[in-house]
Order: sequence, then C-alpha cells, then structure tokens
Amino acid sequence: MAKVIEGYVKLQVRGGQANPAPPVGPALGAKGLNIMEFCKRFNARTQDMQGKVVPVVITVFKDKSFEFVIKTSPAAVQLMEAAKIKKGSPESNRNKVGSVTWDQIKVIADDKMSDLNAFTSESAMKMIAGTARSMGLNVTGTAPWAAEGASEN
Repeated sequence: MAKVIEGYVKLQVRGGQANPAPPVGPALGAKGLNIMEFCKRFNARTQDMQGKVVPVVITVFKDKSFEFVIKTSPAAVQLMEAAKIKKGSPESNRNKVGSVTWDQIKVIADDKMSDLNAFTSESAMKMIAGTARSMGLNVTGTAPWAAEGASEN
C-alpha cells in the first residue's frame, strides 16, 4: 500500500553542511521528522556540492518517514558565481553591478534545464538572461539565436 503524504517542506541548504540549527531544525521539527537522519542522508548525497546553496523538497509521510529530492542551485546563485559578485543590485534598472556572457548563460541554462519550465535551450537561456537583468547584470555579446538571423521574441 502506498504511503499517505502529509505535506512538503522546501528548504535551501548548503551542500554537505546540513545541521539541526535553523533553518533545518525548526522546519523539520514542526513536522515531527528525525532531524539528524535527514542531515546525515542530505550531507551524504550532497558531498560533491560542498558549500553551494542547494534547494531540497522534502516529502513528509503520515508515519513520519520522509523522502527528499535535491534540485540544482538557484539561477541567481549561479549567476553571482559567474559574474564574481557577492549580491545583485538594489536598483537593477539603474545600477549595473557586473556582466555575464551568453556562453555563461548557456552553461547555467543547460545545468538548470531539468528544473526550468522550458522545452528548448533557447527559451531556458532567455529565462536565465531575464534573471540576470533583474539582478542588475549586463548580458554581453550577441544572443546565439540572433546571430543565426532568427527574430528574437
């Protein structure tokens, strides 16, 4: 018989560094889960992502057992790493704080493709470029689809 789902918990935790301190402890404790078991399993599965912010969706079952799915790092975090900045611009339309190239955007879009609501690499790149612009980053170079002579939508 299938387990009955009680709810979901969404967290962003640094890979390999989950511990019972906030935000993990209070979020899982409120659902009655074994916090140390989650920390051990999460740290084991994210050993290769040491220090990177990793979103995780935890499915909580009625019998207080759980499963979790690890997603790719948020686009904003990857863009900040690519642009080598600490944080985005408070006024993204006025103050630009850095720049990224279309090649960097393509790498991020390919990495996040499984988590994005996009069918093509081109549409994923447009989504990542929009995130970059809203963070106060300039997107430099010519878009790959514009170079081919296609019209940009």
